[in-house]
Amino acid sequence: MLGITDLKTGVKFIYNGEPHEVMSYQHSKTARAGAVMRTKLKNMITGSVIDKTFRGNEKFAEANVTREKGQFLYSDQGKYNFMNMSSYDQYEIDIQIIGDRAQFLQEGMDVDVVKYEGRAIGVDLPIKVSYEIIETQPGVKGDTAQGGSKPAKIATGASITVPLFINQGDKIIVDTRDGSYVERA
Repeated sequence: MLGITDLKTGVKFIYNGEPHEVMSYQHSKTARAGAVMRTKLKNMITGSVIDKTFRGNEKFAEANVTREKGQFLYSDQGKYNFMNMSSYDQYEIDIQIIGDRAQFLQEGMDVDVVKYEGRAIGVDLPIKVSYEIIETQPGVKGDTAQGGSKPAKIATGASITVPLFINQGDKIIVDTRDGSYVERA
């Protein structure tokens, strides 16, 4: 069983009969009142996000989630199709479950598929992935004191911010957790 002090970012637990993941948390204690934990929770089945405050004596069951290696195949009308790398079974996951990570999926990309009771409820991408820049303006250095940056579009269609020296056709490494530029590939 988990107490409120165990609710850290990324912890998965059962709340109202469904698995939830802690997106952010803040522990606070006032003088005579008991400790409370203010959290932002993501329902791992529906993808909805709620704010919830827990009291100091509440306990939670840990969510029994499993991970399996999968490969992204293609997307079709808001559904993303994956293949299990060991059994070669194919299944689809709705865009609401994948969320913002969908903008970094490339065909043939190996991912970790998160499952709860045999049902796919999420996808974890590799942290650093190489992408090609398909569209960006030429870098013109102006009155910048720290180097400067500009918007660019990668092969998946996502827009990211890159340094001025990056040109169309360059390959770069992107952090898929927050969509930030890491380095040239």
